[in-house]
Amino acid sequence: MRIGLLTEGGYPYVGGDAGLWCDRLVRGLGQHEFDIYALSRSERQEAGGRLPLPPHVGRVRTAPLWSAADDGVVYGRRARRRFAEAYGELAAALCTAPEPGTSRGAPESSGPEADRFGNALYALAELARDEGGLAGALRSEAAARVLERSCRAPGALRAARAARVPDLLEAAARLERALRPLSLDWYEDDGLGSADLCHAATGGAAALAGLLARHLAGVPLLVTEYGVHLRAHYLGASDGAPAVRALLASFHRRLAAEAYRRAACVTPGNTHARRWQERCGADRAKLVTVYPGMEASRFTDVGESADCADPYTLVWVGRVEPTKDLISLLHAFADVHRKEPKARLRIIGSAAGADGTAYLGHCRALAAQLFPDEAEGVHAVGDNPVSFEEIGGPEVPDLAEAYAAGAVVVLSSVVEGFPISLVEAMLCGRATVSTDVGAVVEVIGGTGLVVPPRNPRALAEACLALLRDPERRERLGAAARARALELFTVEQNVAAFRGIYLEILSHSPVRRVLVDGAGEPLPFGAPAEAQVPGRWTDPLRLRARPRWAGAAHPAPDAVSATVPLKESVPVAGGAR
Repeated sequence: MRIGLLTEGGYPYVGGDAGLWCDRLVRGLGQHEFDIYALSRSERQEAGGRLPLPPHVGRVRTAPLWSAADDGVVYGRRARRRFAEAYGELAAALCTAPEPGTSRGAPESSGPEADRFGNALYALAELARDEGGLAGALRSEAAARVLERSCRAPGALRAARAARVPDLLEAAARLERALRPLSLDWYEDDGLGSADLCHAATGGAAALAGLLARHLAGVPLLVTEYGVHLRAHYLGASDGAPAVRALLASFHRRLAAEAYRRAACVTPGNTHARRWQERCGADRAKLVTVYPGMEASRFTDVGESADCADPYTLVWVGRVEPTKDLISLLHAFADVHRKEPKARLRIIGSAAGADGTAYLGHCRALAAQLFPDEAEGVHAVGDNPVSFEEIGGPEVPDLAEAYAAGAVVVLSSVVEGFPISLVEAMLCGRATVSTDVGAVVEVIGGTGLVVPPRNPRALAEACLALLRDPERRERLGAAARARALELFTVEQNVAAFRGIYLEILSHSPVRRVLVDGAGEPLPFGAPAEAQVPGRWTDPLRLRARPRWAGAAHPAPDAVSATVPLKESVPVAGGAR
């Protein structure tokens, strides 16, 4: 089958957010043809280049979210009226306060307001397809006036009613950026219209493009979120006036609900993400948990060896930033070192950005204060109880060696989504001590110790318990490795999506009816095996006509067959 893979700020760009798992997925499903539709977030990202692609990637089409070219189209009277009506409905849906008793974070997944938002969104997309010029219209003074009327209307959000003119202009500009996928030329028969399935690798703009392909071309949609886009927006929406933040939050909330409602299947990466999606209106029957796949082979040598560099060493591995709460870890280790003088702590990782660099300096200063006798050499590996290191040096040449450097791996975060470093430690067969945040408990599954976050005393007691009991460490490490190999490998991830693709396609209607020379329909003219490359896929010498001939919105020209074979979906740790 042909898969249209939709990404935002990720694959196939080098260093993209979702680049690694998308690349593994594409390479693991070599029997399918992939077309990649990538939305880039910055000019710098595009300049960084792309990853090398396998031969079954047919094409790559990219579009920037950081700029929008005005095509110079000036709307006439009819087009202006269509735009005012559609944008007015969209703005009214965004400004409408939730119904009494509705959770603040969970919009209605169905009902008049959900339909109002979706209908307005698709009306704008149809206007862009028919007339063009949508980018300019969204940046026009008329758009700001429409937004102002909706903010001043009775029953509007309290924050929106207080919006001033600069706030309205800023909100209109940010909404125009969020709606840029509506103006793309991706949805015709030579683009996503020829795909059998759209797979959005994240929420937000990628899911919006998938919604438009579904509406304009009838292509079924699969949405995967390893980090919930709406949650990321809430955490990062700290700038702007209250009115701007309220309108943007309403947009992303309703967009998430629309994507979950229209998608054929939604695959969260863990139960933590699944709960967010359910609160945003996702139907439980559509949710299938698929864990991220990790490359286990790079950790095989360490995982199969019972040896460690030092049985009294604690190891922390990751990106140094305030959410990792190394301050609590250092205070906990001070308690550990008082009770076990042989204990050492190796902090292995690099700082992320200016905030991370400043935080790393603060941690080093605290380590020198907590261990004054060894303050002069606190940055080096030796007799000092605390060391700060980076991967790639002589002591830690690679990631596997970082986990092999100690007997216990510690995670001290206060905010965490899916803990990648924890899975890596499990693949290395290491016992772990972690804080109860994000999906940690789900990942550990009883193979490690879990303590409350921001609790140095509990963290110290758990670390001491494992340092003093080598048999328990070995038992937990073996169980952790077995669990990671069962649930969190690339093979499990690829197998799950292979089954999900077939399951979705088996329930998708044929979008084109083949007819013979006399115009009579051929019910089996597009057999299931036509989805698999081979001699039977030679071009059919048949004349085809759309099923909805003469309808207002005819079906696309792509041939897609219903797969009669239902294959069970092997999903690691999830249930349909």
